[in-house]
Amino acid sequence: MVDLFSGMSAPLDAKVYVIYEEFIAYTGRVRETVSDPVPLIWTQPPPPPRRRSLGRVEIVAAAMALADEAGLAAMTMKAVAARLGPYTPMALYRYVHSKEGLIDLMLDAAAAEVPLPTEPGRDWRTGLRALAVDTWRMLGRHPWCALLVHTRPPAGPHVMRRLEFMLATLAGQGAGPGEAMTYASLLDRHVFGSGLQQDAEARFERGHGLDDATRLHAAFAAMHRLAAADGRLPHLTAWLARPEGASAEEQFALGLDFLLDGIAARLPGPPPAAHSPLVPGRPDDPAEPAGAPAGGEGQV
Repeated sequence: MVDLFSGMSAPLDAKVYVIYEEFIAYTGRVRETVSDPVPLIWTQPPPPPRRRSLGRVEIVAAAMALADEAGLAAMTMKAVAARLGPYTPMALYRYVHSKEGLIDLMLDAAAAEVPLPTEPGRDWRTGLRALAVDTWRMLGRHPWCALLVHTRPPAGPHVMRRLEFMLATLAGQGAGPGEAMTYASLLDRHVFGSGLQQDAEARFERGHGLDDATRLHAAFAAMHRLAAADGRLPHLTAWLARPEGASAEEQFALGLDFLLDGIAARLPGPPPAAHSPLVPGRPDDPAEPAGAPAGGEGQV
């Protein structure tokens, strides 16, 4: 690890303060040059009528396919236009307004692929677990979604309906609005964070040829030799000798269950069902013993 403060004579806290001061100055300059934010596409007028085979649906589908195949860096407006046919990037802007607008539409289309019940079921935990697993699997199809989801406001109709389902499910177990949003955010941090890690690990393995079993075994053998030579890593050395453990999907499910366990321990439970007013003479009327004649007859 590079020591960024080597060779300096002033106390470390003074250096950190200077760096922090420089950071504040830098961010101030950046803010001065940033233009007004691009309006959300959901607040813009609807797209114009389709022209031949070009429309908003086709543009979003082409952009998603391009990002799936070649990554976000390849998803330029020019590349999307070329994928659709003899169109210019300006032709696309008529339907999506901006690249940010296209990203908003892509994120919402990805969210639409996640099955969503019309309302929470009786088993709140099963419902939230299924939603998390289905979202994680969607991220396997669209890894770029995990990279972009926190760069844009979650204002798309399908994105908001998904969040509403989570909040309604948690509210049905007695969580207040703030608690419900906190628990929903924790679940999504696990889902989208796991999606990011899964994509990063897959790209690392492909980039280093570790998606080949022979080369992966050779890499583990090399790490085992390094750990054994160190002499202070007995547990790591033992694992590298026979690397085994849960798969990425199993680890995701295990972490999800840990989270749901913790949320379940904090939820107060559904509010008690409302009872109709007591009617004198009914068995549930504390003032009238069961079996007593109506009107108080027979009482001592």
